[in-house]
Amino acid sequence: MSKRFKFDSSEMIYLTDKLMNAASNRYSIVVQVARRAKRVRYDTVENIDDPMIKPVQRALMEMTDELTEPELLRD
Repeated sequence: MSKRFKFDSSEMIYLTDKLMNAASNRYSIVVQVARRAKRVRYDTVENIDDPMIKPVQRALMEMTDELTEPELLRD
């Protein structure tokens, strides 16, 4: 059984809050995170680059890193 990389829950809450505050529509950002997580999950099955991070956590990290480009948060 593989161990998952442990994230600090306060860090994940901070990233989520940061992403929600930057979005104009909460529903659309939740859908975008879900789609990104699904894509990340399928990419990790093929590439197996870092199976220790859950797909939703990786999606949140990637999307908060992309906050400097606001056009990525729109549909």
